Amino acid sequence: MGGFKFEQCGNIEGLYLVELQVFSDERGYNLEAYHAGSFREAGLDMVFVQDNLSMSAKGTLRGMHFQKNYQQGKLVCVVSGEVFDAVVDIREGSRTYGQWFGTVLSAEKKNMLYVPEGFAHGFLVLSDTAVFSYKLSDYYHPEDESGIPWNDKTVGIRWPIPKDMTILTSERDSRHPAFGEESALKPKKNRNTMEATVHANVMAETSRGRI
Repeated sequence: MGGFKFEQCGNIEGLYLVELQVFSDERGYNLEAYHAGSFREAGLDMVFVQDNLSMSAKGTLRGMHFQKNYQQGKLVCVVSGEVFDAVVDIREGSRTYGQWFGTVLSAEKKNMLYVPEGFAHGFLVLSDTAVFSYKLSDYYHPEDESGIPWNDKTVGIRWPIPKDMTILTSERDSRHPAFGEESALKPKKNRNTMEATVHANVMAETSRGRI
């Protein structure tokens, strides 16, 4: 069993659309959603350490998110419903730096997007609700999360927003610095400093008997 079709997204290096092979009969269907060996054979060798699921209502727009120090590669798909998924290349030195790519992911299409580290990511829910699945190459670090506006004028993502759709977004996502601002992409601290700070805080809490 198995079978995946990998297609590079335009000229953006490392970014791939993944089509799944579906085996179906009168009972329903079966498929492999991920197979490390098949991905490695295609040169996609990220190791995933965390899986997340989110459920969102129609018009919800989450993004554009990334972590500055603990960069997360992603393998994303839709378990139920339909979304427009978008990414922005923020890899320093990349020949496609600042370029975006967007595509429809849906439970019906059974497609996925493989996103390497160094991309901002977000999606817009097109169906009444959508359950979205993420495989992540690093853990979530709330102190390290950042983003750029989903409607950033410099990036210019063309979201397929119907005239009658109300966009639902969080207060945090409405306050991200613009793509051109240095604070948007540059880490405030290096990773070693952040890990030392976290360790010191844990030790302090332990000494107080809180952990």
